[in-house]
Formats: sequence, structure tokens, C-alpha cells
Amino acid sequence: MATESTSSPSLTTHPELDARAVASARALAAHVVQAKGHGHGGTAMALAPLSHVLFSRVLRHAPAHPDWLGRDRFVLSAGHASLLLYTQLFFTGYGLTLDDLAKSRTLGSKTPGHPEVHHTVGVEMSTGPLGQGVASAVGMAMAARHESAVFTPASALLDHTTWVVAGDGCLQEGVSGEASSLAGTLGLDNLVLIWDDNGITIDSGTAETFSEDVRARYRAYGWRVLEIDTPDDLDAIETTLRTAVERTGRPTLVALRTVIGAPSVRFGGTSAAHAGGFGADELAAVKTTLGFAPNAPLHDLVAPETLEYTRGAVARGEQLYREWEADRAAWGACEPDAVARWRAFRGGEFSTTALDTVNVGSTGDQIATRKTNGAVLRALNGTAPLWGGSADLAGSTTVEVHGDRFSATNPGGEFIRFGIREHAMAAILNGIALQGPWRPFASTYLVFSDYMRPSIRLGALMGLGAVYVYTHDSVAVGEDGPTHQPVEQLASLRTVPGLDVVRPADSVEVVAAWRRILASPDHPVALILSRQDLPVLASTEVTPAGVTAGGYVRWQHGDGSDLAILATGSEVHLAIDAAAHLAHEGISARVVSMPCVEWFAGQTANYRESVLPAALRARVAVEAGRGDAWYRWVGLDGRVVSVEQFGESGSGPEVLRRRGIHLDAVITAAHATLATPAGDPTTPHGPPELVTN
Repeated sequence: MATESTSSPSLTTHPELDARAVASARALAAHVVQAKGHGHGGTAMALAPLSHVLFSRVLRHAPAHPDWLGRDRFVLSAGHASLLLYTQLFFTGYGLTLDDLAKSRTLGSKTPGHPEVHHTVGVEMSTGPLGQGVASAVGMAMAARHESAVFTPASALLDHTTWVVAGDGCLQEGVSGEASSLAGTLGLDNLVLIWDDNGITIDSGTAETFSEDVRARYRAYGWRVLEIDTPDDLDAIETTLRTAVERTGRPTLVALRTVIGAPSVRFGGTSAAHAGGFGADELAAVKTTLGFAPNAPLHDLVAPETLEYTRGAVARGEQLYREWEADRAAWGACEPDAVARWRAFRGGEFSTTALDTVNVGSTGDQIATRKTNGAVLRALNGTAPLWGGSADLAGSTTVEVHGDRFSATNPGGEFIRFGIREHAMAAILNGIALQGPWRPFASTYLVFSDYMRPSIRLGALMGLGAVYVYTHDSVAVGEDGPTHQPVEQLASLRTVPGLDVVRPADSVEVVAAWRRILASPDHPVALILSRQDLPVLASTEVTPAGVTAGGYVRWQHGDGSDLAILATGSEVHLAIDAAAHLAHEGISARVVSMPCVEWFAGQTANYRESVLPAALRARVAVEAGRGDAWYRWVGLDGRVVSVEQFGESGSGPEVLRRRGIHLDAVITAAHATLATPAGDPTTPHGPPELVTN
């Protein structure tokens, strides 16, 4: 069985055809942007030699098998240069056409303005926000190294390389620095970062804003640094890239000096080359310099013999694919049990029976939901494809599982220490999820979700199954004060399309929520948990199904037809106390626990009606956070008990009461909504005052 899978045969080289392919790539970028009047051609032009060598000679990929597990991953972190990637996907046989390139950035095209995974064959990640691709590539490399260590520790069968192309802007963003620092610490030598060192950003030259020694910085991170000073020397590029994939115990930065917009005389090396067309005259001059007629149309920019030459990547990829399949077959013959485990992992086969062993306590027990969640993660460790860690808060958020940490010397480690790098942590989770089929999780305090927000948004956009475990979920954090007390974060997270925000009321709901989370690998989840102990509430046989439905009647007096009190998390027991108090007044109330409004909104109209009848207009929502969005559920006749100001330092119960989350406030809100004349056209309609102190 082969023990080395990182090398790759190159396309049989032909200097003249290589030169034509590079010239065509440059001309295509300039032509398409000028024809459309918008787009980003400068970087695609400058990196045409690099991308041609990478895709034709070095990258392990098989265009006829785009999902081949043994392929290298390529991430274009500088996503605005999407034409660079689309051109290579066209040249190497991924199904794109010249017409697709011409339609870039238009509605419904296969070539959107920035690359989008699951939309264009050959695109590994949705990129565009600068630095995200770098950080997620770190996650891809981590996941690949972990999978290899767990399933094929004596072989390089699964040890492919993750490549990422980044610009100056990517390396200025903090998220790339956070992730690169961790990559160096972890010794991810299956990661190669190619830095387009062109010295230009949108507004100016980088000397005005980016004067640091990037090479020295990456050496300080623990990276190996290689240089390419001749950006048009294809053989020199190939030699350097092949050196970059050697396993040395360190990730590699390849610093490539380029001239943005080359070979344009007027725009080359200037900020004006970043975006927009060069004008008809300059485009004609560029085409002439590249060996084309000055007025050559799009289809004349790629000669048939050039395309035939670059499409040799299909045969090259087929060779790589068949060799890898032979290695996999040999592995199967030698280690059938290991192969069976790997296939089950890749096929998403796992059991959730371990959840049955989690001690959820008895009614009335006091258990913080963060503690139950920790018990869930430890129970599932080794039985479900969960893998993750914490931003230096594992002891507090209780997410650490049994076993050793993932490290340079122990890539099979069960737990990741991300360090105090919240933004990179979220971006790395995206990379792990893209590599798949791990369900990555990461944990910190809810208030620090703000540090993670751009990566969370991107994960939701890509439909990735990351799980963000947030504890210390309200002003009940207490003594640490307002800097650590989340107020607006819950409401803010719920505005992210495709993100499921889950706030369980007790340990029973935590376990039930995990059953749905594990069954939904194409949705990111923000799991919101309490620091403080919460009472285990009385449950019925409908509780687990109600939780997975996102909302259900957790407690009811009589037929519950007078009033509905909606609540999440730590406020559900408060809602039940209020409803029980109102019952002594003869008020028939139902308490709706709504651990996930997104799940509830996705239920059938009949189910939602059974929980919240339209005729039941007297409604109160209570949650220890901003409350505006709850009017979707309580209506204009309802009331919302919420926290509308930052907190302060004091004990959790004191701060909750000071900010209006207490029994009297819920009862007062209930009386107010019950007193509202339902349907009276003379009653002013508009959101009532939020119930705060």
C-alpha cells in the first residue's frame, strides 16, 4: 500500500502552449470585466501563471470526479478574483464554458461574483469576506489531518494538501492572523498559503497601511516561508509549489510577488486595476501584448489547441484518481475493520443511543443547562462525528470531552484548544464542516458571539452543520457586569437566515434538542445555555417531540384558552410560576416553551395553531434579552417582558430583577394583555411599551 499521496504528476509541459494558456487566462479576465463594466480582473490577470501551474501541474484534482475524497482542496480566499478560479475550472474541464465566464456576476449564472460552494462545481468554499478563506482552510487542514490520524494512521491515503490563495487584504484581516497562529502551533504541514504580494489595496498602496514584515510574522507563527520573485516563470513556480507540499512539520507560506493588472501598461501595479474595466483602448493594447487581435471577441481568446492542452488535466486527474482508488482497495484488503469504520463515518452512520445514558435529573433538581450539555458531549464522544473544543473556556462552558487534545504530535486528539481566538474558531469550524463529515462544535460565552458573527453568517450561508455552544446566556451572569452580560445577542443571532438558535429550558430539553441537532447536518446551530442552575421541569411524553418541533405547551391550567405565556431557556420556569399564580385567579393559561423559534416557524400551520391558536390573542413573551422580535408571536395585543438595557455588576438574581425579569413583571404583563379589548377597532394598535424597569 502506498504511504505517500502528496506528490502529483504534472501535465506534459509544452512551453508554447503553456504561454498561450496563461495569455488566454489574462485576456479572458480583462475582456469579461470590460464587457460587463464591473468585476475584478486585475488579480486574475496577475495570478494567471500561478493558477495555470497549480491546476495543470501540482494540484491533486480530478475534474471528472469533483467530489473525490483524495483530492487536494483549493480555497480562493481573495474571492473577488473569482474569474481566476472560474477560468481554471473552464480550462481543466469542470463543465464551465466561455459563455459561463461571460455571464459572471449575473443572476442565475454558474459564475456568481464571489465563489459559492454547492453552486459551481469545483468550488470548495464560499469566499469573499477577506481572511475567511485563510481561516477556514486551517479548519480543512485540521479536519483532514484528524481524519487521517483516526482512520489511516500508518498511511498518507487521506493526507491531502489544502491550498489557499490570499491577497494583502486577507492578511490584514485579524481572522487570518488568529487562524495562522493556531496553524503554526498545530504544525499543519498539509496547508499551503499562497500570498499574492502585489502591494496594492483598493484605496492605495499597502505601504500606507501594511508596512509590517509579513514573512517574519509568519516565521514567528511557526510557518516555513518560500519565495517566488519571478511570477511569470512557470518552472520556478512549479518547483516552489512542489517544495511547498513536502511534509516538514510546519505549514507553508509561499510569498509570490506580482503586478496587479499585468500586462496593462496604464493600470498595471495601481489600485485602479483592482476593479472595473480598463477601457476599450487599454483592453485592445492588452490583447495585442498577449498576442491576440486588438478587437478579438471572447471566443477567439482561447484557441482550440490551447483548450485541448489544458483539458489534459482530465486525463491527469483520472490517473491520480485510479491510483488512489487502488491504494484504497489495498488498504481495504489489509485492514477491513478500519475501512468499515471509515465508511460508516463517511456515510453518516452513527448511533444516538448514548443520549439515553445522560442523567437529566428529576423534577425539581437544580442543574445548569451548560452542565447537561457537557454530559451530552461526553456521552456522544466516540459514537457520533462530533469534534470541537473551546476558546480557552472549556472548564467554564463544560464542553471538554475525555481524551487528549489535538496537537502537532497528536492529530488524533479528541478535543481542540482554539486559544483565545473566537473569530478564527468560528471560521475554522466552517472549514472542518466543509471537509466533513465532522459536526464541529466550539464554545465560548454568549456575549462573545459578536466576535464570531462574520464567520457564523458565512457558515449559515453555506448551510454548514457547525454547532456554536454559548453559555452564560443572560444578565444572570451577574457579578462580571455588563461587559459579560449578553442582552442583544439572542435577538441578533435570530436574524441570521439559516441559523437555528436553540435555548433549552432545562436538562430534558437539552438532550431532546441534541437529537434534532444531530439529525440536521445542513444547519448551523447556536445552542444557548445557562450559567446558573435551573429547575428540572415536569415533563410528559410529548416533551421530546415538542422540543424538536421548536415550540410546545409545557404547562397548562384548564384548557389554556385565556392566556398564552411564551418563554425560552431560564424564563420557562418563571412563566410556569406566573401561570400557576394566575390560575388562583381563575385564569386558564398555557405556557409555551419555545426553545427554537426557527424550528417552530417551520412546522405546519396546523401544528402552530394547536400550540398558539389564532383566537388566543392574550399573549405574553418573556426572555432575558431584547424583546422586539417577540411581537411576531404575541401580536399587537400582546406584551413582552424583556431586557432592554445593558446590565450591571451584582448577583444574577439581583440584576435580573433590576432589569425587569421577575414574577411580578410577568403577572403585570398578563393582566395588561388580558385587559386589552381584542378586536376592538377603536383600540389603538401598535406595539405596547416593552415591560422593563
